[in-house]
Amino acid sequence: MSYWLMKSEPETFGIDHLDKLPNKITPWDGVRNYQARNYLKSMKKGDQAFFYHSSCKIPGITGIVEVVREAYPEKNQLGTPSWFCVDVKLIQKFSHIITLTDLRKMHDLDDMVILRKGNRLSVTPVDIKEWKVISRLLAQ
Repeated sequence: MSYWLMKSEPETFGIDHLDKLPNKITPWDGVRNYQARNYLKSMKKGDQAFFYHSSCKIPGITGIVEVVREAYPEKNQLGTPSWFCVDVKLIQKFSHIITLTDLRKMHDLDDMVILRKGNRLSVTPVDIKEWKVISRLLAQ
């Protein structure tokens, strides 16, 4: 299993939107960066991801989703598709957000992609050590 972080603007599509959907499943589409698209294409059914709210007053991790359908071409593309999506299902909506500030305070996360200066990718890998550190925050 691989782990990921998937960013979305809560005004456009936040965890509350996903929580209200039938079966709590949605395509993760609209990614328009080739590197992030390639990460989507490498995801496997059963992989898990942190759902991260970005471009908002308090950015941070709001829950966990699981990949339930591997990459497939987004609709309405002509010719050879360039853009892909995966389907994700809500596994857990957190009772409190793990803020970007919280993440920056954890020195075990210093190498996490989301914390790197200039990172703007909407989909990034999370290594197992980082996943466990963040999961421990939830247990507190």
